[in-house]
Amino acid sequence: MNGKSLMILFAPPFVPSINSVQALTHSKDEGRAFQQNQVSDLRSRISKFGFRILGARWTRGTASFLFIATTCLVAPAFAADAPTGVTNIFRPLSTPAQAIHEVSLLVLAICAGIFLVVGGLLAYTVVRFRHRPGDDGREPPQIYGSNQLEFAWTVIPIVTVFVLFLATARTIYDVQGAVPPADALNVTVVGHQWWWEIRYPELGIITANELHVPVSESGKARPTFLKLESADVVHSFWVPQLAGKTDVIPNRENHMWIEPTQPGTYVGNCAEYCGMQHAHMRLRVIVHPPGDFEKWTAAQRQPPVDDPQARAGRDVFFATACINCHSIGETKARGTFGPDLTHLMSRETLGAGTVPNTAEKLQAWVRDPQTIKEGCNMPNMQLTENELNQIVAYLLTLK
Repeated sequence: MNGKSLMILFAPPFVPSINSVQALTHSKDEGRAFQQNQVSDLRSRISKFGFRILGARWTRGTASFLFIATTCLVAPAFAADAPTGVTNIFRPLSTPAQAIHEVSLLVLAICAGIFLVVGGLLAYTVVRFRHRPGDDGREPPQIYGSNQLEFAWTVIPIVTVFVLFLATARTIYDVQGAVPPADALNVTVVGHQWWWEIRYPELGIITANELHVPVSESGKARPTFLKLESADVVHSFWVPQLAGKTDVIPNRENHMWIEPTQPGTYVGNCAEYCGMQHAHMRLRVIVHPPGDFEKWTAAQRQPPVDDPQARAGRDVFFATACINCHSIGETKARGTFGPDLTHLMSRETLGAGTVPNTAEKLQAWVRDPQTIKEGCNMPNMQLTENELNQIVAYLLTLK
């Protein structure tokens, strides 16, 4: 983890794009046309409403403000079908995030105090010494040099910076200097364009886009230590409620840790622009209550289901280029370029959080991934309708 982690509270929340969500229910051209018509209609209504209220006072600046506000309000409405959410960065639920939150509140309090003092003095000066009727226009008496003032505005900033430095350094040391306990969970996270590979080397489990960890309870800490790697370009691992941002850099290992204190699903995403589908490189951290994490690991260690009714689809899968990119446990599929599919249907989303993992969405994804996640590295395999149905039927058994 690096010093960027201390900026957790100052980063904007992630908002999914309108284009990506419309692609789920419309073809590319129809989706864009539908989206533009809906947005234009709503903007037109708001603009007319604004003209009625403001009349002659309408300005270009006000129009721009309403344009931006409309876009921000419309985007979440179109994104309602997307499996995502905006987490509350002011509600940390992990030990590292709590430490960052506390030092950030100190920084905000000091900056707010400085703002109030400077702003108050400025307002007082503007009001007290403003031009009044009857002023003779002479220049007021000029005062040069004041040892008291110069001493004050030299010492106070130095003390302020020193306090901030000490508080920040202590937090960095507490977060980065943590020593993994003997029973800590060790996970390797590899960033790809545009998905996350999750490896549990001690458990022999490989999954994608979902990090499963145990919850830490009072008196029984269960921290998870992450080793971050990149297979291609620079990424950034960020789950706001659990820890600060940490860069994921090619040919280098970075380390961080989380210690969630409440079970649940925590949404994160890549926080470093990494290409066309950067906005759809999402991550879910699923924190299990006591006992449930062991059940999950036991299920993930099971071999894939061999359903006789899906063997035709399995044969088609093995006969295509799918096995060059994907891996399925205990089969001849040993690809490493794409996500491991051994327990594909145990995951909540497809395409790194782009769409829900349902039979309908899976079929659309296998038919042509570019209609859902344009620019992703999985091509249209040009499958026949019969081949498509058989492969999907096989993939649905991988639970």
